[in-house]
Amino acid sequence: ARETISMEAKQVEPRSLSVDHESLKDTKKRKGGWITFPFLAVAILGLGLATSGATANLVVYLIKEYNVPSVDAAQISNIISGSISVAPVAGAIVADAFFGCFPIVAVAMVMAVLSLVVFTLTASLPGLRPAACQLGAGPCEKASTGQMAALYAAVFLLCLSAAGARFNQATMGANQFEAAADRDVFFNWYFIFFYASTVLGATVIVYVQDTVSWTLGFGVSCAASVVGLAALLLGARHYRQPPAQGSPFTGLARVVVAAARKRKVSVVASEELKFYYGLRSGDHVVTPSDSFRSVEDFFLLHPPAAS
Repeated sequence: ARETISMEAKQVEPRSLSVDHESLKDTKKRKGGWITFPFLAVAILGLGLATSGATANLVVYLIKEYNVPSVDAAQISNIISGSISVAPVAGAIVADAFFGCFPIVAVAMVMAVLSLVVFTLTASLPGLRPAACQLGAGPCEKASTGQMAALYAAVFLLCLSAAGARFNQATMGANQFEAAADRDVFFNWYFIFFYASTVLGATVIVYVQDTVSWTLGFGVSCAASVVGLAALLLGARHYRQPPAQGSPFTGLARVVVAAARKRKVSVVASEELKFYYGLRSGDHVVTPSDSFRSVEDFFLLHPPAAS
């Protein structure tokens, strides 16, 4: 009996060791956590610095280099600022509903690099902007259609970059953590980096543009966007990338479309009541879904209690 027990113990020992070894392997393969923080921090700083450096002094750039009247330049700058502020909502919807955060952020940061490359080219190549305005030499030369198209292409790429990256960077960072406390800490750091990069872009880079050259100012912004993109891609093997879970806005859009398509459907309040799916006639009842075509249908299905 003792020999049998000792043989069973020997057989159990290697199994316990193998289980510990497998669990150790699983721990090494786990993704996410604070190891992703440095990569995301550099990406946030790079994108914020690039965006702020390109837009903070845009009114002056339009007036001095493109001979745009001051009122028109202010209006153009306001439209661009509003677009950059609103566009991230669309980017967040697309990421939640279809692709997830990481692909959208990566593509957005590539667009930021392209945008800053075009901005730098407009500042460095004389053919991409009108001749400088000379005082007392008659009216200033206006920018041609091609010159303005190049500038607006850079602005459009920058808006797409903000749409894909601004909100999704925060969501992507939060997805790397399981504990709510870690997520709260990350959000605090996200806003610190976001606003710090915005302030640096609006001060340091604007100072370079005004005192040194526009080419160097946009070049520094371009370099910041390249560094941010490189940091984001270097950390790709560490990121946790959950699949798209769907966006509530897509459900709302489907409801609006369905309501518009069925706006002419008549609802009969009688023995034969038309539901969104099926009919109720006599003793035969077809159970409707939880969705309803309109408020009118809802009150027909759920009449208010008599007071």
